[in-house]
Amino acid sequence: MVNSMNDEQHNGCNALFYFPEVGSTNTWAKEHLDRFGPVGAVYTTSQTAGRGRLGRTWVNAAGQALYYTVVLKVPLAQPETLPLFASLAVADALRERYGIDCQIKWPNDLLLRGKKIVGILCEGIPDQNAIVCGIGINLAQPQSYFDAMELPHASSLALQGVAVNLEEDPGRLARTLTDFGFDRALYGFEREGFAACRDRYKARCINLGRHVRYDGGEGDALDVDENGRLVVQDSAGQTRIFTGEVSVRGIYGTV
Repeated sequence: MVNSMNDEQHNGCNALFYFPEVGSTNTWAKEHLDRFGPVGAVYTTSQTAGRGRLGRTWVNAAGQALYYTVVLKVPLAQPETLPLFASLAVADALRERYGIDCQIKWPNDLLLRGKKIVGILCEGIPDQNAIVCGIGINLAQPQSYFDAMELPHASSLALQGVAVNLEEDPGRLARTLTDFGFDRALYGFEREGFAACRDRYKARCINLGRHVRYDGGEGDALDVDENGRLVVQDSAGQTRIFTGEVSVRGIYGTV
């Protein structure tokens, strides 16, 4: 249920909707696709019906995080690699705002000093020719929040020593992501797919050059191929290709 005190912002070239509270930005976007042009977004700092990872109970961090969903109604040459492109868009926005350089844990988790601070979930809507991409940025949650969510490997920007302004930063990040991360930067990606950003992605990917484990074996992560898949050489010298579920020695959990 959307809080009755809501606001619509159309200050830039793309629609950006803001609500003080919403059940889920992904759900709201999917239910109001007709209100978006080729690129647009909705955001909040209080999401009451989000989904926890791996079936965990969702704990809202009211006023302490950015919950953002971008809607794309443009034909993409390689839509399956959008999560990887999205991770770069968020990393660039965080660098522009805070001067920090995040690493990417393949395929699309953003890490700062080894801790996850951003999660991304993209959903295709084929009958509407649209994709919604939900992004959660941990701005200033305390350690007790991550303890309650049973997320020992996650953190917030504030906990990692970043100066966060909760009054200004959510709106500024949302606008930067919408107008630059998912509009101007999209031009090359929509035509060329992952090739347009592959080199930049690999430069940030923390998996490459590390030993990884997967169901049935282990090996060394060598590359991220042109389709966004992780290329691993196993202990027998054979090349394996992965689209998910590998763990990295020294880095938290599984993808």
